[in-house]
Amino acid sequence: MKKSIKLMRHFFYILIAIFIVSCSNKNKSELSGGEIRMCINSEPITHISYEVSDYYSAIVFGQVMEGLVSLDPHTLKVTPQIASSWKISDDGMTYTFDIRNDVYFHNHPAFGSKSERLLKISDIIKTFEVICTPTQKGTETVSYSYLLKENLLGAEDYFNKKEKTIKGIKEVDGKLQITLTQKDDNFLNKLAQIQLAIQSEKIINADAITDIVGTGPFYFNKYVNGEPPYISLAKNEDYYELDEQGKQLPYLDSIKFYIQNRKLEQLDMFENKEIDLILELPTSKITKMVEGRLADFNSTPPLLMLYKNPTLNTHYFNFNMNDPRFADVRVRQAFIYAFDKERLGREVLKNQYNELGYYGIVPPLSSVFKGYDFNEVKKYGYNYNPEKAKKLLAEAGYPNGKGFGSVNLRFSIGDVNSAVADEFAQQIFQVLGINVNIDGSTFEQLNTDAIEGNGDLFKSSWIADYPKPENFLMNFISSNIPTAERTAGLNYSKYSNPTFDKYVEEGNRESNIGKKLNLYSKAEIEMLKNPPLIPLWYTGDIEIAYSNVRNLYFNSLSYFNFKKVYLKPWTAEEYQKEITSKK
Repeated sequence: MKKSIKLMRHFFYILIAIFIVSCSNKNKSELSGGEIRMCINSEPITHISYEVSDYYSAIVFGQVMEGLVSLDPHTLKVTPQIASSWKISDDGMTYTFDIRNDVYFHNHPAFGSKSERLLKISDIIKTFEVICTPTQKGTETVSYSYLLKENLLGAEDYFNKKEKTIKGIKEVDGKLQITLTQKDDNFLNKLAQIQLAIQSEKIINADAITDIVGTGPFYFNKYVNGEPPYISLAKNEDYYELDEQGKQLPYLDSIKFYIQNRKLEQLDMFENKEIDLILELPTSKITKMVEGRLADFNSTPPLLMLYKNPTLNTHYFNFNMNDPRFADVRVRQAFIYAFDKERLGREVLKNQYNELGYYGIVPPLSSVFKGYDFNEVKKYGYNYNPEKAKKLLAEAGYPNGKGFGSVNLRFSIGDVNSAVADEFAQQIFQVLGINVNIDGSTFEQLNTDAIEGNGDLFKSSWIADYPKPENFLMNFISSNIPTAERTAGLNYSKYSNPTFDKYVEEGNRESNIGKKLNLYSKAEIEMLKNPPLIPLWYTGDIEIAYSNVRNLYFNSLSYFNFKKVYLKPWTAEEYQKEITSKK
């Protein structure tokens, strides 16, 4: 998903000494109540769960809407949710789910009574039918295009109105049965995504989907257009899940998401205790915040807690492959060779990154993608080589940039994105003699312009929906190129490479993990030989939270689930006991 976050490693050895993972306090009498507050960089770009293609919509509405399964925020393993259990057929094609009988949708005028709010299998089937129905504009929904179109048996026939039902989803003996067109080892991970959250049939029939009525631990309360604006979620008193002691979840009364893309403003809000955690530190304030406040991290109990983890997040520039100039691979390679990533990391990112962009689209995290051949992929990556860049551009017919014209670089406005765009423009002019016009906009407008090709280069970032290489590579297969009929396609570069497509599709079908990863790495190498993007850096998180925020896990997906989070100050005795238990 689209997102912009950063990682600092310069202070790693200072910080590791004060790193501690928050744990759950099981004293059920002291967990409930309170509000947690945090900033997100952009407003959600949609209120329709199955149209979500951005991180900000997912993080907010992922607290409101639920699917058949979910991800554990601590382990990132698939866990039961609306479905209490499931079985998979021997051929891996059919999934049979036991559906809970105590799940209620949030209150809404469309329901005449509480009994009408009870989730039924018919709601699940209706949700999948809506997802697989053309929009009012005749286009594909994001969820259909990206998750179900080629996966769910009968989905395409239903979409094309050849059938009145979806053959691959039905109720059998009181259970939900889903049948696929082919085996998909990632199918449960896909079911955990916000795009496959379950809607109520009554809400659908009332044409009230944008009211965001789900079954989650929090319900959408209000949007306040303040300075900054914020979204408020409130506790769902009818939530069905209990903790280990039988106490009803969630613990919190509410969540407040402030919409603020200026990092210095976010830091001021954090230091003024207007928010409880900060995910991104302004690069100019790292030393002051971390080294200057060591006492707040090291006291017993501490005032602040620090968390460090690399994330599955890649930052890059997309070439608009419909621009005739970028149809020549030598031009694209010249742009990549002309950009000094070391200078970017040092001067702009202030060493706040996990790795620089010497690989491809898949973040080089061997601990997550075990068996993926990052060493081989890196051989095809691009180092800074200005002479080679000039030579390639001249061979393409543009010596010293003559006759090339200017390039329009689009990005979403924000401290880092703006600085990166400015640095890129300076370097490309210095090396290639080409003017790069930088053009900032809102996150939503950038996505629209990227889909429609209104620009030559687009600053993008992708954070994984689930921890598989396929989730990154799918953004560049030709079947995901957005069209007038299928605006949901996420291949904004309009990249079409049959060899790349072949390796990805073979990898998707392969059951053997080693062979699967080998095919994915071959796909990435093929993409680097004929690149549609300029890899910039691979990020991670340095999160700082006030220590009274408990049970909030930070992970490589930057995936948040607040249903077990609570607020409680530490006592010195309790904290010391916790430290001892971790040794």
